Amino acid sequence: MRTTQPLTITLPLDMAQMVKDKVSSGEYATESEVIRDGLRTLAARDAAIERWLREEVAPTLEDARAHRERLLTADQLRKNLSNRIDAVTAKSRSGT
Repeated sequence: MRTTQPLTITLPLDMAQMVKDKVSSGEYATESEVIRDGLRTLAARDAAIERWLREEVAPTLEDARAHRERLLTADQLRKNLSNRIDAVTAKSRSGT
């Protein structure tokens, strides 16, 4: 049983040249290897984003909904950020 499937793809010239350069440099043996590695990288990035959304963003959102009293208004957030920037700027000016 075949485990691969041939595809015909069209790439912008700069991307096609990138694929060819990867092969000609010896980094990859074939153009297909370049595309496969790119797709594996894309799949890993997608999985990392999904994990971040599930493990960090969703719980943070649930916590914010459960404890609205802890949330800052836009004005409070701006003031806090401005104070933080001022403190960092003052610290860098003093050399410490």
